[in-house]
Parts: sequence; structure tokens; C-alpha cells
Amino acid sequence: MSLMELQDKSEHVYTSTGLRRQTSAEIVSEARRSLRTLATQRPFTPQEKHRQLFGESSSRAHDGRPPSAFSLHARHFEAPDSRPGSGTRLSPLERKPRLSVSLGEDGGLDEATLPKPPAERGNTRIGSGGSRAKLLRAASVNRLPPVTPNTKNMSLETRIRADRPGDREKLHCSDVTEHTTNSSSETDLHIPTKHRILQTDVSSLRGSKPEVKLGHGDTGDDNMDESVFWNTKLLPVLQEFESFAPGDAVSDEIVGQLCNACNGLHEALAERGMLGRQFKQRSAILRTLFRLIDVGSDRLNLTLAKLILALNVSGNNLLNICKLVFKISRNASNDALFLNGCILDSLLSLLHCEDVWSKSEAVLYCVGSLKLLSGNSTLSRLLLSKGFVVILLQLSKRLMHGPSSTSANITSHGSEGEGQRIIAGHILVQVTAALRNIADQSESRPSFLSNKAFSTLCLILENHRKDLDICINVARIFSKLSTYTECCHALAESPRCCSIFLDLLSKHSGKQDLVVRLLFTLGNLTAKSTEARERVYEEEGGIAVLLDLFQVYQETPSPPKQFRGPEREDVLVKLIRLLANLAIHPTVGTALAANTLCVQLLLEVLECRCVQESEELVINAVATINNLSFYQGESSVVRSQHTHISQLLLKLLLSSSMDAVLEATRVFGNLSQIKDVRHFIMQHKVEQYVVTLLDSKTPDVCFSACGVLINLSADPENRAMLRATGSTQKLIDCLRDLGPQDWHLAAVVCQTLWNCSLDGEPQHTQELLEILRLYSDGGALQWPSDDGVRQVQEACWELLFLPVAERLKERFYIEDVIP
Repeated sequence: MSLMELQDKSEHVYTSTGLRRQTSAEIVSEARRSLRTLATQRPFTPQEKHRQLFGESSSRAHDGRPPSAFSLHARHFEAPDSRPGSGTRLSPLERKPRLSVSLGEDGGLDEATLPKPPAERGNTRIGSGGSRAKLLRAASVNRLPPVTPNTKNMSLETRIRADRPGDREKLHCSDVTEHTTNSSSETDLHIPTKHRILQTDVSSLRGSKPEVKLGHGDTGDDNMDESVFWNTKLLPVLQEFESFAPGDAVSDEIVGQLCNACNGLHEALAERGMLGRQFKQRSAILRTLFRLIDVGSDRLNLTLAKLILALNVSGNNLLNICKLVFKISRNASNDALFLNGCILDSLLSLLHCEDVWSKSEAVLYCVGSLKLLSGNSTLSRLLLSKGFVVILLQLSKRLMHGPSSTSANITSHGSEGEGQRIIAGHILVQVTAALRNIADQSESRPSFLSNKAFSTLCLILENHRKDLDICINVARIFSKLSTYTECCHALAESPRCCSIFLDLLSKHSGKQDLVVRLLFTLGNLTAKSTEARERVYEEEGGIAVLLDLFQVYQETPSPPKQFRGPEREDVLVKLIRLLANLAIHPTVGTALAANTLCVQLLLEVLECRCVQESEELVINAVATINNLSFYQGESSVVRSQHTHISQLLLKLLLSSSMDAVLEATRVFGNLSQIKDVRHFIMQHKVEQYVVTLLDSKTPDVCFSACGVLINLSADPENRAMLRATGSTQKLIDCLRDLGPQDWHLAAVVCQTLWNCSLDGEPQHTQELLEILRLYSDGGALQWPSDDGVRQVQEACWELLFLPVAERLKERFYIEDVIP
């Protein structure tokens, strides 16, 4: 830059667009974009107080949805559909004194319920009117003497293991006398079983699963036929199970033995390939297992459910077992029970069924159980490790595909078809709620990303847009996952997502919990994706939908009755943030800046809201105006409303909120390109507040303040007033303290110093020269340190510091300022 060039000082003033040098807006655009995306917190969702199929806020009518609470007893189960081929039935126990040991209210033994002596031997319960007799008649089993009567003093676990011929011979010989005595009368075949179990030594079994060794290195076991296996291993245990009557008080110790016995039975059947529906004695086993449900222990019932599901029950029995599991899962204190055993595998296996329609109600309660369990973070991670996300997505696709036209039990039309559509909706509520819980785990993101979950969830929304429960669940999933960049991009790749969101916003504008989450998700998308900004803008009526929502939720002082105050404001926060993010796109921003309704609604927020009470809302409104003020074409409503906007900004500069002051300063940085605004600033002493901001020692604040000062100093009449405020010293302090870490800020400070030094006597010359020498030493700066650091330094000198250096050289004839 020559001295001749410096003679026309006005050519070298950094001023507004349309003149000769960059404006503050252009400087910000190139260095630290004035257009900024806004962040906000994810909408808060309170935990449901009660575990139910459908939450308390469900849109479903209570009288038209499956119940969450119900009673379930052995009598609700039907006789299995396959009866034993041999005709063998279990013998009823004619004297079965109830185990009367129960726990008192304080958790201890209740003396009033200690065991009583059995009734007289001739007195039988068969034929009595009690529930015990009814259960025995319902079971319709014939009385048979035990095949191995000498085993009646053994624990259930030991009986399961007593399958080797040698062991059975020993047991028979050691107990033949007692067998002869106890079998003298048909009514004396069974002694008080529960009392005997209490006396059994289970110390070696407690806390471990019984080992069942069949067919491993034992020739006798390998050749054991099904009949011998039934008579020697299964029948005695089932007869013990038969001895428990409804309402009997059962100790934790006995429950543990029963659970171990059921697990041993399960393993024994599995080893011999007798699970499923092929075992001839399956019906007798199921009848006995059903009766144990009335013992009333959640731990035992869950063990029973696992075994019954392994026996492949169907119809009403399958439904009732799934209801039983759901009932257990409703109690959060039972969550630990699901961590042990493989009941989760059994439930997940049920969801793999291809013909979900033939067992749809059972699937509903099955998924409902998994939904409740997935709310526990430990269980949620366990389910995730078992492919829970994939299973639920596959189930969703089958439900949306509809029943097969070849299904024997389902029709695709008429009332039955409508019923299937309804039950599919009920299941999808559970599916999406479970996915919502799983989405809380950071480990779940790979599963959602690798299985095209976002496109499937968008399809669910599109197909069930009238079902508010499903829509809210999916919206909650998106609001959680869209806070992560990779998930945001995956969702943005679903071409219909923005269109679906806008349609839902239009159809359900009064549903605040849905609206706020859709707006939050759209805000996340438009913060990270240019394509998302374009899609929202190009969607027919899309901007109109957003502005209609703005009007509805902005209504003051008497908004619609269904709108709640805090939630209504949260909707506005998310909506205005979305508009700010949309305005980053040049086409969209220009259109919004020219939209009278949009600008007017934003100004109403500043007019009617107090920053002390609605800080985030007010700040978002100002930030959006800032983004719109970047576009100052002739059509800009922001430009035409500059006087009113300046008055509103002045109030914010006087507020106690530093964030509000910063946003107001940023808007002034753009609007001060207009001469009338510069006059307003100087007239109302706003420049004094702006200069004070240079003391903040915060780069963002100093950067915004410099943007305003650059434009103000473009007018010669303002420069002396700016120097009188002490701006030069404050700018030098910023250059020394903050510039070495932030070259963008250093650039703007130097440009401001250049403008302010015109037409005035030089000040702080020596201090400024020392700072310039500091900048010439690359080791003192925290700028890029790669191989191109010298080029960066040279560019900084040429583009940023050269004007100031030349100015000093001209005034004081300093030689060789530039290295």
C-alpha cells in the first residue's frame, strides 16, 4: 500500500455492502459466520408412574383396549390339545394337608399358621366342595400308585436325578418296609408332602441349577425308553407338584426347590428332545404345571412360563402364559428375576413367528412385557445384546404388511380384518415404546443405523399417522437419536421424513407433546443438513404449516385451553429455532426475511415476552432475526422494520442477560450497515454499551462488538466520539490478550483499529508496534502449526495488519515495520 493510495482515506474504510470494503456481516460470513444454527434441550418426558400396556396419557379409549390389570389362575388354562398316548394319568392325592406356614406382616413366621396335624385317615378331600377338589376334577387324572414309591421322601431335585437303574434298586431296597406300610390303603398313598419338603436338606442345591445327566456315557440311560423315563424320572416329580393346593402358604425355600425342580425337568426334556409338541405325555405335564400357578409365586411362575413356552402351547394357553409374564413384569421389583434363566430368549423367540396374526394377542402381551423390562437399563442392554432392535423392526414390517391372504384364520376385510388392524396398532404401540426405551442406550445407535431403522420408523409414522400413541413414541425415538450427527444424516436420507413430519404437525397441531418433539427433530435435521432445509422449504405448504403453528401457540393472553404454559413456550422455542436453522440456506433465508408474517411473529415475541422470565425464547427470537437480517435486499421486511427492531434491541442491551446482550449486538452488527440505524445508535449512546463489551474478555462478545464499531466508524463524524470512549485501548487489549488464540478475532480488531485511527491523532503507537512484532513471531501464536504456517503469517500481514502498519509508517516514518 503506497502513500499515494492512502491519500484517499475513504477508499480504505471497512464499511457496508455496496461501498468499497467488507461490512461486518461479510466479515462474519467469511471468518465466523454470522448465520448460526441454534441448539436447545431435548423435550423432557416424565417417567410413567405405573407399568401398563398403555400409559396414562394414551389416546386410546379405556373400554376399547386390552387391559393391563387382570387376575390369572390355573382355572383359566385349558386342557392341552394333545393327550397322552398311553392313557396314563396322575393319581390324585386323597389327603393333602395344606402347608399352613405363612409370613406375618413383619416378614416373620405367623404362629397362628404353624403346621397342624393331618386330619383323620379316613377323611378324604375328594368330592368336597373346596377349590382343591374342583382343581382335581378339572385336571381329570386317574389315581395310580407311584411307580417308585420309595422316592417319596426324596427332594424334588433328587427325584429328577433318580433315573439310573442301579440307583433305583438301592432306593427300593432301603425303603421297602416304609413302602409296605404306607401303601396299605389307597387313601394313604401320599404323606404330607409339603411338610416333608420343608425337612429336606437342600443346602447342596440352593443357589445352583440341578445337573441332569441323561445319555452321556451310561448304557442304561441310552437305552431307557420313553415309558421308563416317564415312570422313573418325571411321574414322581409331577406327583409332588400335585400336592400343592391353591392358597397354600409356601416358603421361599420351597419355592426355590420347586424352581430347581422345574428347571431340572426342563433340562431333562430338552436332553431327550421331548420339548415342543411331540412328547406323548406332554398333556399330563402341562396340566400339572398349570396347577402350580396357583402357588402364587412370581419367581415360580416365571420358571413355569419358561417351561410351558418350551412345550409350545398355543391358543388360549399361550395367551394366558404371555399375560402371566406381563403381570410379573409390571412389578419393577421383579426385574431381577428376568436377568436369570432364559425367559427373555423364550419371549424373543415368540416374536420371530411368521404368522403373527394367529397369535396376535399373545404377541401383544409378550411385547408389552419386553417394553416394560426395557425401561430397566441393565435389562435394556441385555436385550440389545440379543438383537432386540432387529427383532422389533422385523415384527413391525410383518404387522404393516398385513395378514397373509392364505391364512386360514384371518380375512383381510370385514369386521375381522378391522379387528386385526386394531390389534396390529396395539402391538406397534408396544414395539415403538420398547424401541423408545432402547434408544436411551448409547450402545443402541449402531443397531438403529445398520438396520435401516429410520426408514422403517418413517413408514410406521406414515401408515399410522392417525394413531397418536404410535406417533408420539416414534417422535420420541427421533428426538433422542437425532441429537447425534450420524443418526441425523441417516434420518435425513429418508426422503419422506420431512414431508411426514410437516403433515403430522398440520393434522395434530393441538397435541403439544407430539408437536414439540417433531419440531425438535426437524431443528436437529436442519442444523446439520442442507438437504433437510431445502426439503422443508420446498414441501408444498411447509412454511405455512410452521407459521400457522407459530400463530396458534403465540396467542396471548388467552391461548386455547388445552395448551399448558411451560409446554406451550417450549413449542415456541423449538419452532423459532427451526426457523433460525432454515434461514441459513440463502434461498430459504431470503424468503423468510421477506415474509411479513414471519417477521411480525418474531417481533411479537420481543414485544410481549420478558427476557427474565422467557430467556431462551427471547434469545432464540433475536438470533432468528439476526440470521434474517443478513439478507438485506429490497424485499427484506427486517430492513424495512429497522427502526422498530432497533428500539426492541435497545431494551435487550440494558438487560441482565449476557446472552441477550450478545444476540442484540449481533443484530446491530448487521443492521448498522443502514445509515439510519447508525444514527439511532449514536443518538441513544448505544456505542458506549458496545465499547464496554470489549472488556468482556470473551472472543464471541468482542467479535460482535467489533462488527458494530467497524460500521459506526465508517462515518467520519462518529470516529472522534468512538475514540473518546476509550475504544482504541480496549481494542489493543483484545488484540494482545485474545488475538494470539483467535486469528479471526485479530482480523476484525485490526480492521476496527484501522477505521478508528483515520482522521485522528495516533495513540498507543509503541504498544501497538510491540503487538505487531509479537504477531510476526510464529512461536508466540496458537495459529495453524503445519508446514504452511509461514504462508498464514504472510497472509495475515498482507490482509490484516498491513493497513495498520502502513498507517503508522506514514505518520511516524517508521522503516521496515513489515518483516
